[in-house]
Amino acid sequence: MGFQHGLSGLNAASRSLDSIGNNIANSGTVGFKSAATLFADVFASTLGGGNQVGIGVSVAGISQQFTQGNMTTTSNPLDIAINGQGMFRLSNSGATTYTRNGQFNIDKNGYVVNPSGYRLTGYLANAANIIVPSTPAEIFINTADLQPLPTGNTGAGGGAKIGLNLDSRATVIAAPFSVTDPTTYNSSTSITVFDSLGNSHSMSMFFKKTAANSWGLYTNLNGGAASAATPLTFNSTGAMTAPAGPPIGLVPQSHVVTTGATTPLVFNLNLTGSTQYGNIFGVNSVSQDGYTSGRLSGLSVAADGTIQGRYSNAQKRDLAQVVLANFSNPNGLTSLGDNQWGETTESGQSLVGVPGSGSLGVLQSAAIEESNTDLTAELVNMITQQRAYQANAQTIKTQDQILQTLVNLR
Repeated sequence: MGFQHGLSGLNAASRSLDSIGNNIANSGTVGFKSAATLFADVFASTLGGGNQVGIGVSVAGISQQFTQGNMTTTSNPLDIAINGQGMFRLSNSGATTYTRNGQFNIDKNGYVVNPSGYRLTGYLANAANIIVPSTPAEIFINTADLQPLPTGNTGAGGGAKIGLNLDSRATVIAAPFSVTDPTTYNSSTSITVFDSLGNSHSMSMFFKKTAANSWGLYTNLNGGAASAATPLTFNSTGAMTAPAGPPIGLVPQSHVVTTGATTPLVFNLNLTGSTQYGNIFGVNSVSQDGYTSGRLSGLSVAADGTIQGRYSNAQKRDLAQVVLANFSNPNGLTSLGDNQWGETTESGQSLVGVPGSGSLGVLQSAAIEESNTDLTAELVNMITQQRAYQANAQTIKTQDQILQTLVNLR
């Protein structure tokens, strides 16, 4: 039996050295998970019972070590590292695989893919730019221009909003208003608005004091004819009381545009919160809800996996959300090579969810997870298994010497 002991030891040490060598070879592989060889002793059963003598060692299995690897930052926003449990879910021509390697980019067809061309899966945004969890699908990044939105097209009360202070000390002007005559109004300002084609227009506002606590507001578009006066009134504490709204200070606007867009351009000018104090005229805030068309200029990935597009018109849109998969028994996964793993009956079904939910980790954009191989420990293990291999070889040599002695008996 002596030869069998040594032979099994040689085979076990060789398998362990293979595993150690693979770990060392992949110490620079992104998302790689090292493996450890598990050993079990072997005993022979005897009819008479009594003391049993072991007949060697066997390899019980190869255990993957799904521990966290170190994070390294990169300059690619689609390099994504998982901090915690979970694996990326990929689609390869309909076949689903899993990986910890988060090196992604966009292919010529607009899909988010890994270096092997496998497509990353997740939840996609609907037509209203809302991400609703459903069946994970291949993530597609639409690079088409963002459609413009005209000012005032975001629902009731949408349009332009401006907060300002009119000087209560200003002189009452009796002369008829004229856009071209600055002496016929006290103050003016402007705001940029957009039509249905995304063309920008400058809307000017002119304020003329008509009596104590009373003003007239005139507006025009792109230097054209001014609108009729809209009365603005304030109380003795400087708060606006008219237009009465609701809300107080809402002034409907309707202006003709000649750019081929929808005309007239209709929206609300909201002066809510404007005041009349004994201070110089000044604009405190200005905003409007329209924008011109925009081109995709960049991407970012949030900790919860939301992929957000940034556009040249300063707008942002949620495009998709990456999902992660976890398993009851990760060691039951089958290695497919190329940093890919496949689901098996031993691993159990994948538990799919968004990053940060349940036991799933969170994502870090512009970062990669390095191999979790500990080179120092692997080199020590290699020395240990090398000595074990030599020792088992020595047992075979010793058994050979014993047999030689027996053969030489006279």
